[in-house]
Amino acid sequence: MEAVIAYSGRGLARPRYYANAHDRDQVEIAPLAMPIRDARGRGTSLDVEGFELVRDRSAVTDFADAAQVAAIHVPEIASLIKDLTGATRVEVTGAGLLRFSERSGRAGSLDNSMPARFAHIDVSPATALSMTQRLAAGRPHARVAQYNVWRALSAPPQDVPLALCDARSLSPADCIAADAIFDPPGGAPEWSFESYVIAANPAHRWNWFSNLTADEAIVFKTFDSDPRRATHVPHVAFDLPGCPADAPPRVSIEMRATAFWEV
Repeated sequence: MEAVIAYSGRGLARPRYYANAHDRDQVEIAPLAMPIRDARGRGTSLDVEGFELVRDRSAVTDFADAAQVAAIHVPEIASLIKDLTGATRVEVTGAGLLRFSERSGRAGSLDNSMPARFAHIDVSPATALSMTQRLAAGRPHARVAQYNVWRALSAPPQDVPLALCDARSLSPADCIAADAIFDPPGGAPEWSFESYVIAANPAHRWNWFSNLTADEAIVFKTFDSDPRRATHVPHVAFDLPGCPADAPPRVSIEMRATAFWEV
C-alpha cells in the first residue's frame, strides 16, 4: 500500500523539536506518499534491515504502573535483548514511554506521550557514543549497540502504527542533524542531545507490522558500533490508510536498551 511519510525538508540550518511543546518545534515537514509493505512473516533481522518482530509475552499486568514496569518489564527487556543479540551485558535506560494516538484524547497527557509524527532517528552516532561511554563505566567491550523495543498495548488494528525504514536503503545524506529537546512538565530544566530528522529519498524502503498484539514487540536498532551491521533505522508514526473508524486508538510503550559485548 501507500502511506504518507512525514519527511523533513532542508530549509532549516538546524531543526529542533520538543518532547512535549510541539508548538515550539522548528522542523520543516515535507509529507510524501511512499510505498510501505507489511513485514509480518518476512523474516527481517536486526543486523540486516535493522528491525524485527518477536513474540514476547510480558508478566506486566498494568503498563501504566511505573513501579510495575520498573520492577518487571525492565528485567524482561534486558533478557530479551540478551537473547536476541548474544550481548554479554544489557543496560535498560528509563522506565518506558507510554504514547497515545491523537484520537484517544490522551496524547500529551504524560511526559513525551505524543506519537512521533516525523521521520527521525533517535540519536546521532555522536550522541550514541557519548551515551554508551557513560554506561560502559570503563569496562572494555568489542561492540556496543542501542535498541528500541516498541509494543502496541491497544487491540488491533492500530490506527497510528509505526513505520520503519530498511537501514540498507538509507543514505548518510538523508540524515539531517537536529536537536531533540526534552522539556519535562513541572518546570524542570530542559536538556537536549543531537538526533537526526530524515529527508525524502525515493530509494527508501518502508515497512510496518499489521495487527500487533501486546504479546509481540518490534525491536529496532538506533546505533551499532559495528559498521558491518545495520547502524540505525528511521521510523515514524503514520495514519493507517483504510483503518476502520471504530478501531481502538493506539496505545504503545517503548523501552530503550544498550547492549555491550564485553571482552
